[in-house]
Amino acid sequence: MSLSSREIDTEPHVTGRETRSPGLLSKLRSRLLRIDLRGAIVPVGALVLLELFVRMGWISPYVIPAPSELYQTFLRLAEGTLWTNIAASSLRVLAGFVIGSLLAVVVGSIVGMWFTAERYLEPTFQALRAVPSLAWVPLLMIWFGIGETSKIVLIAKSAFFPVYLNLFSGIRNVDRKLVEVGEMYQQSLPVLVWRIFIPASLPHLFTGLRYGLSLAWLSVVAAELLAASEGIGYMLSDGRELSRPDLVLIAIFCLAVLGKISDSIFKIVEDRCLKWRDTYSVSFTGRTS
Repeated sequence: MSLSSREIDTEPHVTGRETRSPGLLSKLRSRLLRIDLRGAIVPVGALVLLELFVRMGWISPYVIPAPSELYQTFLRLAEGTLWTNIAASSLRVLAGFVIGSLLAVVVGSIVGMWFTAERYLEPTFQALRAVPSLAWVPLLMIWFGIGETSKIVLIAKSAFFPVYLNLFSGIRNVDRKLVEVGEMYQQSLPVLVWRIFIPASLPHLFTGLRYGLSLAWLSVVAAELLAASEGIGYMLSDGRELSRPDLVLIAIFCLAVLGKISDSIFKIVEDRCLKWRDTYSVSFTGRTS
């Protein structure tokens, strides 16, 4: 985590415009341009074979529609309620994920830094983590009704535990020598948290955040399947009731794309934060060495 003073002095110093790091959109664009197209061979080949098999009558279009039919369905939905459903699910995921992650960061920091808090809280959290998210749906509907609150609470619960567990593990794995150095220089607890515990546990934290985000997308589908008038989960339920596999497959495709996009954006944010962590650790080492 720390660098020697010699390594710090030999760092190239760049001034002016060159010190500006590329923005989030430019990094996302450059990452998209570097995508290895070999990863598209399998899905594209599967779509071509599926189109061929459906056209030849080997697969019933009632079971799996041809990709060309799915494309026509997507165009019709895009002119109607598709974007409204995507926006509704995305806002629910965003709200629940932010609430659950913030709570997990606070609780995980407390439990990770104080062994007394671990003895009181960890058994309860482990027991609650073992309860499936779907088991909470009836109770949340009784408490909060079928409105937005019950859905956001379910998503927040799903995002909470991955973030909490990974942050807890990251804090416990912080090199104690770094803590001793901070205490030797009589750094206060907030300074220790900001300069040592948070930078050292960032990789664990982002692992939990990315996993929590994927669980948030799973939870929003579960919540919308049971009680919703819009959203991707509602599209899945509507396709099931109407016996339309094309609607179900379009909804699944939207979930896959949204999940991949959100994870890619989070990966870019993670890279930038880890670079900040390395820079900040250098400056901290320079002040304390």
